[in-house]
Amino acid sequence: MKLIIGLGNPGPRYVFTRHNVGFLYVDRIVEKFKFKKIKTTKLYESFMGEIEGKSVILAKPMTFMNLSGLAVKDLLFSNDLLPEDMLLVYDDIWLNLGRIRIRKKGSAGGHNGLKSVINYINTEFFKRIRIGIGPLNDNEDLIGYVLGEFSNDDLQILWKVIDRSIEATVDILKNSIDKVMNNYNGEVQ
Repeated sequence: MKLIIGLGNPGPRYVFTRHNVGFLYVDRIVEKFKFKKIKTTKLYESFMGEIEGKSVILAKPMTFMNLSGLAVKDLLFSNDLLPEDMLLVYDDIWLNLGRIRIRKKGSAGGHNGLKSVINYINTEFFKRIRIGIGPLNDNEDLIGYVLGEFSNDDLQILWKVIDRSIEATVDILKNSIDKVMNNYNGEVQ
């Protein structure tokens, strides 16, 4: 069993905001692989399905970004999984739109959702896909930017990036993370 969690904020106000890239990614997998909703709690929504013959649980924390760790900890515990069984997908302000970065461990890098996850599960050792939403201009407010919506042009790029991230996810389920990092890190074509 594998667990894939996309970070974001619940509610219609946040659907197409930059901070909701993880939720958009989960929604795309649910649609593409015909996942079924299995649970809705105050902490998360989860879905079950198969990718490449492997059972996968997909989840979206319903705790808002800064408390994502509560949901992640509960998801790991209630499914008897370890952090190394998890793939976390989230936005990254330090990567330009059109880029993804796959890692097998790392710090929060200033991302409050990731910081919450690391604090609640007490480790930085889990796989992650960072999806670029930058750049943030010098005169822009960080919170306003990440909670701002994508333009139509940016959404066209984002959908390609999300599809490429899903390809990488399939590859992660089949191959070593090192090989996948070499193949996917960088700009989406």
